[in-house]
Amino acid sequence: MLTQEIIRKKRDRAALSDNEIATFVERIAKDEASPAQIAAFGMAVFLNGMNTEETVALTLAMRDSGTVIDWDAGALEGPVLDKHSTGGVGDKVSLMLAPMVAAAGGFVPMISGRGLGHTGGTLDKLDSVRGYDTAPSLSRFRKVVAQAGCAIIGQTEDLAPADRRFYAVRDVTATVESIPLITASILSKKLAAGLQGLAMDVKTGSGAFMEKLDGSRALARSIVDVANGAGLPTTAIITDMNQVLGHSAGNAVELRETIDYLTGERREERLHAVVIALGAEMLVTGGLAPDRDDARDRLLRTLASGAAAERFERMVSCLGGPTHLLRDTDALAKAPHTAAAHADRVGTVTAIDTRQVGLAVVELGGGRRRAEDRIDHSVGLSDIAGLGDRVDGDHPLAIVHARTEADAARAGAALKAAFTISDTAPPETSPIVEIVS
Repeated sequence: MLTQEIIRKKRDRAALSDNEIATFVERIAKDEASPAQIAAFGMAVFLNGMNTEETVALTLAMRDSGTVIDWDAGALEGPVLDKHSTGGVGDKVSLMLAPMVAAAGGFVPMISGRGLGHTGGTLDKLDSVRGYDTAPSLSRFRKVVAQAGCAIIGQTEDLAPADRRFYAVRDVTATVESIPLITASILSKKLAAGLQGLAMDVKTGSGAFMEKLDGSRALARSIVDVANGAGLPTTAIITDMNQVLGHSAGNAVELRETIDYLTGERREERLHAVVIALGAEMLVTGGLAPDRDDARDRLLRTLASGAAAERFERMVSCLGGPTHLLRDTDALAKAPHTAAAHADRVGTVTAIDTRQVGLAVVELGGGRRRAEDRIDHSVGLSDIAGLGDRVDGDHPLAIVHARTEADAARAGAALKAAFTISDTAPPETSPIVEIVS
């Protein structure tokens, strides 16, 4: 079967067979398909789409291009569960949710990514913890999951390698924004991690990858249908990203917010709602709770008892970080300069261009313009105002954590442009838009 004939078939809007898709993915993995052929295939799918059966086949083929982890459920004595987000500004939910679900009886082998563009990456946040190993061996990964109940690491070389090569080509050929390809890319790695249940957080709004609700719904529906078709029970929650999630955006600053959340020092209401909603789906899917109400109660108990905080600290320690991070936040990077960014007028925040807030963090050095860029883990924004908050001389738009005074001034100007201030309060909205199951 010639590679170009598979491309031709999809170019001509025909559905591919499971065997044709498996053959093409095998050639990607073995470096037998050229970058030009991968690009042509990606563009054909981008323009003509794939049906659910094709997307399931693509997902399974990319999963099987490398190692598929087989967890001993009997030895773990609990279900293997995970959560994944399509990315947003200030999204540190994974850092809180993994230890909470672990404390509630689940096991969470979470394979996360780095930030690119205006969205932050979970691995970059963990890299701000001195000594934390985001790229352990598979054997160490297994050991930490068994000991701590959770481990958050990056994609290893042998998990879904065909997806890694395919994505690298998509990234430079304007074919990233394809729902079948996004679905297969996300789920191939999750299936390779040997999961028994998944909760998807699909963002919508000004700071989301999919800004329009219709697009977010289509992606959520695709992920749920394909995941379940591939044998992975999955529910998706569409959540609002028209403002920063939580009160910080950056790397070390989000780690500090995570610690405050787990210890009960401070919990931002919208962030808390998203964490609990996603955690409830995980517990119900994994059979650890009979319904969402019971699941929420179990999650809240992990916070109240300190069990979730203990699991987080144990995970950090097992992966090379400080033994007592909750009490020793000096292990987190700190920016040399902080400054309050004030609005030009007194009033109420009625709209936020959340993407521009994320880009302000990138401009500070806390994100990447290109995949190979190095980032400054210490910089970012804290105490960020939300929709409906009053801003005045005592209440800034945010506190800027910067390398220099000039950097802080530029970030302050960017924030002024991103926030709309008026005299009337906006209508209250829930961070949970809808559930797709």
